[in-house]
Amino acid sequence: MNLPNSITMSRVASVPLLIWILSPGFPFQGHGAPGLLGGEQELIASVVFILASITDGLDGYLARRRNQITTMGILLDPLADKLMVSAAFIILVAYTPQIVPPWIAVLVIGREFLVSGLRSIAAAEGFTIEASEIGKLKTVIQIVSVVAAILTHRWNYWLWFPSVGGGFVVGVRFIAVTAIYWMTIVSIISAVDYFVGFWRKIDHASDGRRAKRRIVLSRKAKPVVPAGPEHPSGIS
Repeated sequence: MNLPNSITMSRVASVPLLIWILSPGFPFQGHGAPGLLGGEQELIASVVFILASITDGLDGYLARRRNQITTMGILLDPLADKLMVSAAFIILVAYTPQIVPPWIAVLVIGREFLVSGLRSIAAAEGFTIEASEIGKLKTVIQIVSVVAAILTHRWNYWLWFPSVGGGFVVGVRFIAVTAIYWMTIVSIISAVDYFVGFWRKIDHASDGRRAKRRIVLSRKAKPVVPAGPEHPSGIS
């Protein structure tokens, strides 16, 4: 197994790890335990999700740079992405239901599988659907929304540098709610964008197949010689 595929596998391995960290059985939850300040569970889960999200772009970059694009990598990469996103939002429905209601999780997960289905059909038809700028924006907002939603389980806001002129407040809950709904809107727009791009390409591919079929049929057609005195049957 090459390096890019190993990185992709680490993203798959992060899914059960994230589930365990955000479960009630995680040992470092900071509920008054000696030496713990509180929030360790949320901070560790956030770090794991951010690192896993970074590997999403890193494995593809290394595969292209090192010329190590393999069939296994092509299969594992989208599978790892869908597992990570699906697991994160399913967990958040139970972990922070006031931030991530079930309908948002269903919509986000449904969008991921819709795009995967379109790409599978496109691959079968012999063309690809490249990631759009909207899709890339959705990924960035998705990372922010998941991390903020995890942190909201412990904090509504952070007060930084209170000793320096009162410091400033970071509204963790406000960021989470804003990012979640903004991500939902961008996900819908991105899904429509992917579908329009898919439809245009498959329609173009269908036109190309019809044109080739007409050319083949015209080549197979035999010329008919008019019947005359020398050729009464019309066949020379």
